[in-house]
Amino acid sequence: MHVHDRERAHAVASEKAILVRVLTDELPGGEDPLDELEGLATTAGAEVVSGLIQRRHSPDPATYLGKGKVEELRNLVEHHEADVVIFDNDLNPGQTRNLEKAIDIKVIDRTELILDIFATHAQTYESRLAVELAQLEYSLPRLKQMWSHLSRLKMGVGMRGPGEKQLEVDRRLVEKRIHELRIELTQVEKRKERLVASREGRMTVCLVGYTNAGKSTLMNALTSAEVLAEDKLFATLDTRTRRWQLPGWGPVLLSDTVGFIRDLPHRLIASFKATLEEARGADLLLHVCDASNPAVLDQISAVYTVLEELEIDSKDTLLVVNKIDRIPDEATWALIRNRYPKSVAISAKTGEGLDRLATAVSEGLTHGFVDADVEMAIDDGKTMAYLSANGEVLSRVFHEDKVVFHVRLPKLHFGRLLRPGLVVHRREIV
Repeated sequence: MHVHDRERAHAVASEKAILVRVLTDELPGGEDPLDELEGLATTAGAEVVSGLIQRRHSPDPATYLGKGKVEELRNLVEHHEADVVIFDNDLNPGQTRNLEKAIDIKVIDRTELILDIFATHAQTYESRLAVELAQLEYSLPRLKQMWSHLSRLKMGVGMRGPGEKQLEVDRRLVEKRIHELRIELTQVEKRKERLVASREGRMTVCLVGYTNAGKSTLMNALTSAEVLAEDKLFATLDTRTRRWQLPGWGPVLLSDTVGFIRDLPHRLIASFKATLEEARGADLLLHVCDASNPAVLDQISAVYTVLEELEIDSKDTLLVVNKIDRIPDEATWALIRNRYPKSVAISAKTGEGLDRLATAVSEGLTHGFVDADVEMAIDDGKTMAYLSANGEVLSRVFHEDKVVFHVRLPKLHFGRLLRPGLVVHRREIV
């Protein structure tokens, strides 16, 4: 990334920020229009000093805000001596440039702020690649405005300005790096696909949900994984997988994933394909939502939208209603329960409902499994190894010349047992 690009996209940490949101739709009752943006800005390290909201049928093509609001914003900036204005909307390069001219400080939009947070939190090789790719793809059409400050320089006859020359160099460098990153990420995705595929026969459960819904806290409660669990947006960017001893079932693999968010930038979804491979390969998704958030129903819908974009919305999914210890009133819980009657209510923090969750997960996983007694010759080591590798051996009973295995295994592996030399009796799963 070129030095001017870095200057523009650098963290907003310790900067005084004014938040702005243009509303074209009505919000659910009780939701603060700037609440989520304040959470994002705080997570990025900014100091929020003021906010501005405008309701419009459609954004202004030139400045997104109307002329009167732009002037009001300029006064707010001067009064608070702000360093940055953060929009909860996505701006095009022209709107950003016009706003910066009008108020004379840096303006960033929702996508740029989210990218900034992702860049700060990315820990693994694959997530750093994904963030860099998303940032470069975001900055490519905006390179011209980064050099606009050079346009005032006088150009000699027959000569182009240094900004225009540098712009061509920057564009070629950025396009070259984007190409390299896509190749690297494709290789990472293939490795991740092989890793997930290698777990065939092991049941896998994946946590998905809106950012800060409590997925990492829940993973810690279920597996003693000691993963980072902070009251911050996007505290988890890198997938973690741990062994969960599911009561009445046995060991399953439980994965935590990056949190979703309203209007998650499409380039981020594409870039994080490798990180989200765990969700794609899971046998069951646990969709964790924050029942204490006034916008919980909208957040649930936003997650389903992202799952649809990832083409994994058809997977078996169990809605886990978290933070019931902090639900503001019974009416909120009744609303969630009426809309999602098969959901499971828990508090990952206090442990309430975790037993109900384990039972519901066991039932959810049972749909794809078969319980059976498999009778074979006592020296049939090949079949014994197959059952141990691909299922859960619940008991063994040895006789003089034969052995009977009571096993639970995926249906796709059960069919291979129906062959001469084996006596197989199906059981009801209890």
